[in-house]
Amino acid sequence: MALTIKEVEHVALLARLSLNEAEKEKFASQLSMILDYAGKLNLLPTEGVEPLTHILPISNVMRPDEAKPSMPRDEIISNAPLAEEGQYKVPKII
Repeated sequence: MALTIKEVEHVALLARLSLNEAEKEKFASQLSMILDYAGKLNLLPTEGVEPLTHILPISNVMRPDEAKPSMPRDEIISNAPLAEEGQYKVPKII
């Protein structure tokens, strides 16, 4: 499938590219070769092949939820830059 210069200009416009005449000729040739190569995929026998969403099997890798005791409040608050009465103290924002 040979691309015309007009089609290359349209693609360049969509991609916001400024091409000179030599570049347009070069890209027309290169893009045509890419489209011809991709067109070969249409020749492959794909009847009976199921479509894939992923090439590898996907499984849930999350651990099951289990209730566990949390860390002591004093230990958590000890990491705060400012704390007051067992709570984080932050600057007032209005």
